[in-house]
Amino acid sequence: QVQLVESGGGTVQAGGSLRLSCVVSGATSRYSMAWFRQAVGKEREGVASIWPGSDIQLYDNSVRGRFTISQDIAKNTLYLQMNDLKPEDSAMYYCAADPGSIWTQYKNPRIWSHWGKGTQVTVSS
Repeated sequence: QVQLVESGGGTVQAGGSLRLSCVVSGATSRYSMAWFRQAVGKEREGVASIWPGSDIQLYDNSVRGRFTISQDIAKNTLYLQMNDLKPEDSAMYYCAADPGSIWTQYKNPRIWSHWGKGTQVTVSS
């Protein structure tokens, strides 16, 4: 059974940084992995994804150049380094995994099969 547990959220001022972690159990290194976020009253949106077992990444235009997705396979952990945070980045952030090669489809949350419970990020202006 695949389990995902996010941590690292919090409240920061605009311009600050946070690093989110997602500890993964029950999945192999060949799983597609991604980060999504959902603000209050908005739909869940894809933030970044990573090609299984590689360093090839995709980013939404709103975070490209500020966020970095990475993985430590030995620690079974997915990360999202977030720099230069903006108030519009405030949301619940979710880690997602899927055994299929769907990492390019990070904008479609409906097709991802495994989810964590999320960690809240709040950016004050």
